[in-house]
Amino acid sequence: MSDMLLERLKKMDSCAVSDAMDSVGLPGEVTGITNQTTKNKIVGRVLTVKLGTKPPAGGSVRHLCSGAIEAGSAGNVIVIEQSTGLDAAGWGGVLSNAAQYNSIEGVIVEGPARDIDEAAGLGFSVYARGHTARTARGRIYEQSFNTEIEVGGVKVNEGDIVIADGSAVVFIPKDNAEDIIKIAERIVAKEQLMTEAVRSGKPVGEVMGSNYENMLDDMGK
Repeated sequence: MSDMLLERLKKMDSCAVSDAMDSVGLPGEVTGITNQTTKNKIVGRVLTVKLGTKPPAGGSVRHLCSGAIEAGSAGNVIVIEQSTGLDAAGWGGVLSNAAQYNSIEGVIVEGPARDIDEAAGLGFSVYARGHTARTARGRIYEQSFNTEIEVGGVKVNEGDIVIADGSAVVFIPKDNAEDIIKIAERIVAKEQLMTEAVRSGKPVGEVMGSNYENMLDDMGK
């Protein structure tokens, strides 16, 4: 998947991408996961990590998410499923330092993260369901790396594309990425014309009534 696709995605927001997904009937938007450390949007290709309560066979324990960090680089976002229900962090401060050193764009946690102030001081983006001080040690373990996970009811796989900002997190299946980004670009262009119209004095009811409600019609065709 080309870096150019990611560069195009960086020019839009999650709302346009969510609308594009809507227009073709694809799920992808996840709400309730917010940036705990910065106000930065992140865009990248996904590396997945699944966490759970089952200790690894044989007693050998690799620290959670370390494999994803070592495999990652610029253009990657680490996405973690920590849906055990336990109040235990799926991400922490040493991991933020290591990920930033490897130029990883950010992390998204389906669950809580910790060392939030430390990551904020680094300027490293940690999106999560919430925050905690409670360690994962002895509570949760890495179950798999780069296998399918679930985030907010959305199936996420290695190589999918994600955009996360102040509105939402949206996952784009890798096989649909080119088409979705094209549709989103058309939505952005149309909304820009609408914005210009209202800022030039055209009544907002007229602009929204005639354009907005039907904007997604035919977008996915």
